Amino acid sequence: MTALSRAIARPDPVAGFGDRSPLHGLERRRIGIVDLAAQSVAAVAPAAAATTVVLLVAGVAPGVTVPAIIAAAVLSLCVARTVGQFARRFAAAGALYTYTARGLGVRAGLAAGAAILTGYAGVAMFALLGGAYYATYLLAGLWPTLNRPLVAAGALVVQAALVAFVLVRGIHVSARAALVVEALSVTLIVVLLGVLLVNIGPIDVGAMIGARSSFDPVALAAGAVVAVTAFVGFESAATLSVESVAPLRNVPRAITGTVILSGALYVLAAATQVAGFDALGIDLAASASPVNDLAAAYGLGGWGVVADVGITASFLACAIGTTTALVRVLFAMSRDGVLPAPVGRTHSRFGTPATAVAVALPVIAGVPLLLVAGGVDMRDAMHVTLSVGAAGYIVAYILVCVAAPVFLRRIGELTAGPAVTAGVAAVALTAALGAFFVHDALGGGSLVLVIGVLAAVFAAVIALLRRRHGPGSIGAYDEPVAAQVLGGVPSPRHPGDA
Repeated sequence: MTALSRAIARPDPVAGFGDRSPLHGLERRRIGIVDLAAQSVAAVAPAAAATTVVLLVAGVAPGVTVPAIIAAAVLSLCVARTVGQFARRFAAAGALYTYTARGLGVRAGLAAGAAILTGYAGVAMFALLGGAYYATYLLAGLWPTLNRPLVAAGALVVQAALVAFVLVRGIHVSARAALVVEALSVTLIVVLLGVLLVNIGPIDVGAMIGARSSFDPVALAAGAVVAVTAFVGFESAATLSVESVAPLRNVPRAITGTVILSGALYVLAAATQVAGFDALGIDLAASASPVNDLAAAYGLGGWGVVADVGITASFLACAIGTTTALVRVLFAMSRDGVLPAPVGRTHSRFGTPATAVAVALPVIAGVPLLLVAGGVDMRDAMHVTLSVGAAGYIVAYILVCVAAPVFLRRIGELTAGPAVTAGVAAVALTAALGAFFVHDALGGGSLVLVIGVLAAVFAAVIALLRRRHGPGSIGAYDEPVAAQVLGGVPSPRHPGDA
């Protein structure tokens, strides 16, 4: 017997490992790069965002819609590269919440957790409203006399039921279904946009870059913040890192790839819509469904209807992807002792955070239902939920960008590239968010008040949770267990056990 064979047969004991991971209960190492990419793509929902978010950007930055989307793409790529610094070093279901806690400590970690939960919840509500809006829009074309609020409410309930089923059943089903939906929807949108560009003819580049009017940096910044909402969710693959194969390699690839592909689609969509409405002499921001209107104007009405079907399905995929990430953050916070222990329980058969799903879905579906029942215009409701969600995302992005250099310095791996990327992203996002609030306030909007109230509530909750949690640390991540280590010996106690 060789020395290697003897070492394998009778390894020296290696102490200090637990008998189970702090995040036990999730299906570990079961999903591959395709499912990870599907999660991020579903949360971003590029087919839906390519049409709806461009319309929202045009509303706040009418002269610089395309530049605002390009700026948002660059910012999002910087954040994606920064998130990757954490994702390639450890696997954590809490993603940005855990990353920030590991870099800046308990208080900042709780703030990031509150922010990203707000982001996921707001965008999930936006996605459910968007799916209901487009479903109602499509049905109204067939039955003009239908009761739109009733149909919208029914669509919300059906979508919520589908989301609940898929989330409890498992990520394999949801990820693959979302990927198929998004692939078909994006392909359809790209083909339609290409045909429209050919029909539009020569493009006025001046109209595209806003050269016709005086440059308004505040509008550009506000538009960039709104445009960032088209990318938010790209980091959600990190919430599945515990469940993925080779997470330290695959998660960063899925995150960065999603931003690059989505950015290319959004620039194409923005250029087409700006050029098309400019050629028609119509205000883009006044359109109810820009791609549908352009298709009708250029004799492609049937394509527009099919595109709307794809957009509706894309919104549902977004709701699934975003809620998938949300419930895993709730799960991680429970395992850290921040939330009640039952929230961290998993389904005995499917290995999914079923209790967290039961906690989150009534809120995510209930708020849109109340808005529709209260007679709020669905487009206004979509704008508010998306804006609040975007603010939550951006605050979480800022915190994780601040945390990254601190974390890298602590482990002795800080270099100039990641530090500069994280610093530029943090400063630019902070400035853009401030400009967005100023733009909203000058326009008589109430988003600052809504977000201010939410911030005050979360600050109070964070203070209570911090007091409840005590001086200990948070930010549990997946760790090797004794059974996975040659000669591994379980410790008597594991600090991460729930």
